[in-house]
Order: sequence, then structure tokens, then C-alpha cells
Amino acid sequence: MGHHHHEHSQILLDPRRHKRASIILWALLAPVGAIALVMVIVLWPQGNYDRFALSGPMDTSGSVQMSTGTVTRTESQICPSSQGLDEVGGKELQCPVTYVMPDGGGAEIQLEVPPETLSSRDVGSGDRVRYLDLAGASTEAVPYVFVDFVRTTPMVLLALAYALVVVLVAGWRGGRALIGLLGGVAFMMMFMVPALLEGQNPVLVALVGSTVIMFGALYFAHGLNAKTSTALLGTLFGLGVTAWLAVWLTDAAALTGATDEHAMTLSTVAPQVSLTGLLICGLLIGGLGVLNDVTITQSATVWELAEAAPRATARELFAKGMRIGRDHIASTVYTIAFAYAGAALPILAIAALSNQGVGSTLSTGSMAEEVIRILIGSIGLVLAIPVTTLIAVLVVKATGTGGAHGTLPRDRRAGTETAGANHSHINVE
Repeated sequence: MGHHHHEHSQILLDPRRHKRASIILWALLAPVGAIALVMVIVLWPQGNYDRFALSGPMDTSGSVQMSTGTVTRTESQICPSSQGLDEVGGKELQCPVTYVMPDGGGAEIQLEVPPETLSSRDVGSGDRVRYLDLAGASTEAVPYVFVDFVRTTPMVLLALAYALVVVLVAGWRGGRALIGLLGGVAFMMMFMVPALLEGQNPVLVALVGSTVIMFGALYFAHGLNAKTSTALLGTLFGLGVTAWLAVWLTDAAALTGATDEHAMTLSTVAPQVSLTGLLICGLLIGGLGVLNDVTITQSATVWELAEAAPRATARELFAKGMRIGRDHIASTVYTIAFAYAGAALPILAIAALSNQGVGSTLSTGSMAEEVIRILIGSIGLVLAIPVTTLIAVLVVKATGTGGAHGTLPRDRRAGTETAGANHSHINVE
């Protein structure tokens, strides 16, 4: 049986067939890739927007600076902001005052950390903080204002740990995937974000950008082969469905995109940016990762099934592929829904404290965006699975993979069928 299995694997790994598969797929993908590249050149940002609109929201005189420092201690004493109030009929208040040694050198400074920050985390010795230095603006009663913690070190360490785990478990392929991810993020920052800030059509920017990112990331991580090309076709189909649904539902559900402070800030400093367009763009980018995951898995599944059962018909291959695909759909639906539910937990907590019904809460602006994001992403994802499976089956059959076309003697062919059937039974059923 081992001998026969080796024999049929040799036939299935025939380079001429894999070349034929690549030609078929490239005939479909090359025009899409070419159009995407041309559109990137056409839409490439010229940089004609105010890059520093938010550089200093409080800076009118050039005397305000953002500085960092290290906390030395925190003591309960008279708040700097209320000092001297008793002299004018007011009252001096006690509060925790944090002493910080500035990175730029000089004497220790006093900071008042907001109570809402202290209620969730104490400020301790050794903490790194960022603050506004208003000492140059003589009109300010409080010369230093706490802004935030500095989180660079733990975030860098976590990113390095993530990269190490991925490379140790997934090897060079995992490393390539990480490089592809960094490339995708860099492309977003260089092309997509500036193009949106210039007021370009957000749906076009999102589709073109997502297509280019998927071409680069998939081929770089998984190699230039028929399996990857099949997955890419399925991903592009899912992307198209997601884009169409996002455009339609943003209008139908009257989504504005103006549901958080960042969106409101953006509408003030960059009025040319469409917030609904940004929302659509976010919907497309948000679904890319999971979409890519399911299409790669389905494509690889069909090719493995064809190798295991070389005489299976197209109908049988599709049925077996979809049996695995249904499990994938079930698990991925949970993944997306819980990921978004986790992110929207504060909103859900507010809903629990209000007397509105669940339906009313879910249809409010910010929650409606999350719910529609989940549903649109899931529909694109679910539809991409049968389409990718079908494309994979058609390519497998078009290349002759799964059929030796009479190149084996009759007795060996019979043995191969038996081996293939047994192998299929072990691995699939």
C-alpha cells in the first residue's frame, strides 16, 4: 500500500500540472492585480493636507511642550491647583500629588493625576508618564498637566515575545507572515490613510488598498503557488461582497461614523474626510485577516483531499471540502462576534445600567456600528468559503490532479485507487 501511495503522489506532484494550474489562476488574477497597481498610482497621495493640524492643540505661542519623566513618589498634600485659594475666600483641597523627575533634567515637578485615572490604577515610583509643560505660558495657574502613561517598553517587549512565539512555532513561514503584516501596515500608513485624508473616494481606496495588501501578504507568506492563488481569488470575492454590503448598509442603517471622540476630532481638523467613508474602509480592513485565514484553509483542504483521494469526482471533493468548511464557519463566527463584543464591553456595561431594552441599546450609533460590522464581516466570510472551495475543486480538476489520465498500467492504477480510497477514509471521514 505504501508503494502504491508513493506512486500516486509522484503523479500528483507532476510539475506540468501545477504549472497548468498556475496559468489558469494567473489568467484570472493578473488583470485584478494590474488594475489595483494602476489605481494605486492614480490615487497615490500628493501630501496636500495639513499634516500638523493636531501638532499642538493648546499651543498658540510655541511655549507649550509635551514632555516625559519618571515618577519618584506620590504624596497626599494640598493640590497645586487650589494653592492660595484660602487667601481669596476659597478653600485649599487635599489630593495625591505625584512628583516626577523630567527626562530633560532639572528639578522635580508636581503633577495632579486625574481621579478617574487613580481610581483604576495608582501612580507608583518608577512609572513613566507624559505631561504638558506649560511653564513657558505664564498665564497658566498649574504649570504641568498629566496627559498619560508612557507604555513603550511593555508594548515593545510584548511585540518581540509575539514575534518569537510565531517564529518558534511556525518557523520561516511564520516569520514571512510577520514581515508581510509589517509591510501591509506600512502600506496602509503610506497610501491608504493619506489618501483618505486628502478626501479620495474611501470605498475605492479601501478596495484598492485591501487588494494590494492581500496580494503581497498571501504570496509572501504562503509562496507563489496554485493553492495560494486559489485562496486569493476566494479572498477577493469575499472582499467584494463585504464592500457591497458595507456601502449599502451604511446608507440603509443611517450610520454616520461620528460615534467617538477620535471621529469628532477628525471631522473638526480634517473636514474633507468622510466619516462614513472611514467607517466603510474600517469594515473592509477589519475583515481581511479572518477572510484570508478561512480561504487559505479551504484551498489547502481541497488540495490535500485531492492528493488523498485522486479518483474523487468534483462533486465528492466539493462535498468533503464543505464538510470541513462548515466547521470552520461555525468556529469563525464565534471568533468575530466575541472579538467585537470584547471591544464593546464598556458600551454593553452602560446598556446594562440603563433602563432601555437590549434592542434600543444595540441600535444606538456606536453599538449599531459594531453589530453591523460583525454581520457584514461574517456574511463575506461565510460566502467566501463555498466559493473558495468551488474554485479549488475546479482548478484541481482542470489540472488533472486527482486523475492519472491513463498514465499508469491498469494493475497499478487499481492499486492506487485502493490506496487513495483508504487514505481518504482515514483522513477525511
